[in-house]
Amino acid sequence: MPALQLLFVACLVWGTGARAAQLRKANDRSGRCQYTFTVASPNESSCPREDQAMSAIQDLQRDSSIQHADLESTKARVRSLESLLHQMTLGRVPGTQEAQEGLQDQLGALRRERDQLDTQTRDLEVAFNSLLRDKSALEEEKRQLEQENEDLARRLEGSSQEVARLRRGQCPSAQRPSQGTLPGSGEGCGTLVWVGEPVTLRTAETIAGKYGVWMRDPKPTHPYTQESTWRIDTVGTDIRQVFEYSQINQFEQGYPSKVHVLPRALESTGAVVYSGSLYFQGAESRTVLRYELDTETVKAEKEIPGAGYHGQFPYAWGGYTDIDLAVDESGLWVIYSTEETKGAIVLSKLNPENLELERTWETNIRKQSVANAFVICGVLYTVSSYSSAHATVNFAYDTNTGISKTLTIPFKNRYKYSSMIDYNPLERKLFAWDNFNMVTYEIKLSEM
Repeated sequence: MPALQLLFVACLVWGTGARAAQLRKANDRSGRCQYTFTVASPNESSCPREDQAMSAIQDLQRDSSIQHADLESTKARVRSLESLLHQMTLGRVPGTQEAQEGLQDQLGALRRERDQLDTQTRDLEVAFNSLLRDKSALEEEKRQLEQENEDLARRLEGSSQEVARLRRGQCPSAQRPSQGTLPGSGEGCGTLVWVGEPVTLRTAETIAGKYGVWMRDPKPTHPYTQESTWRIDTVGTDIRQVFEYSQINQFEQGYPSKVHVLPRALESTGAVVYSGSLYFQGAESRTVLRYELDTETVKAEKEIPGAGYHGQFPYAWGGYTDIDLAVDESGLWVIYSTEETKGAIVLSKLNPENLELERTWETNIRKQSVANAFVICGVLYTVSSYSSAHATVNFAYDTNTGISKTLTIPFKNRYKYSSMIDYNPLERKLFAWDNFNMVTYEIKLSEM
């Protein structure tokens, strides 16, 4: 290649090298010399689909044709300059000064054309970036539509099941009291309409009892009775001690009949006792364990898929309350949240034997915006504040209809730090732990 043309090619590569441009020279199949100019996309690892970017590709093709014509014109000028330079070298061109000035003018024109090509290259990069943004926006819109379709399908399924129950003239299974499940459970299910004043049964003796969890078994098995009570102080690390009281007066006086030492540390205040077993969350994990109290052995453990833990999605008061277990007339539940639901409460029904998830509901209630939650007759209820003396039961989510609603049922935090609130379906009371104090609340349910 002649010297001047080499200079032109070097200028082209220098001008576009920062954008990954290449000018390649090679013979085609007929032996004819071809120059190939290539610009790599600065952002895309692969080309967008044809059906999403056809119009953009056609625009780029038109721009490429224009650049090809400009390049051919530039080559013609280079050849003219080479001829003129050759003649000057042989002394065949009169007026060398005029010829040099002509060369300078043409070189200036070439530089201007090179700058123009640089500008066109930048325009192509802008087009590519715009195409990428459009592609991302379409993908996000598609994802949102798919999520909305899934939510609609779940709601339709729940509505269809409810209609079928009503046609059969049956109450939903989560709201019917089961005499086999909860002997002596009394009158039928309903919705919460009133919460009474707190009644204090016991006050913790040490700082370890500022918050904790206490419970009775709504479905007691031998050797336990309806009076058997368990208590766990949850301030500190490596929480393993579970205090057991055979009678209510022993609990009120602070004399445990037995102290269990769990084989694995538990976390927070979400534990419950049901059908002779303690169910709790393992420390720093999304694992729920079933510990059989009579034999003092772990009978089952199960990870809750995607559940936040150790401070990812706690209640408003904190305390690593990411996973909260609950019991109602129909059995065992787990209350939690996931990254997928972006912090909204998820409610799952658990098999009490093997801890398999039997069914799951996603609510629109933000977990970190409420102080605590409990389940009555298949309905999830939340409490507005853990520290306000005059809080409310502020939301209800009905698993039978998939519908949530706001409530304003007064709820009193007498000691202004409620760290645990659970429902006992056998006694039809709320159990709570309020700033060292273990309390109960009478409740009233509406008629079905």
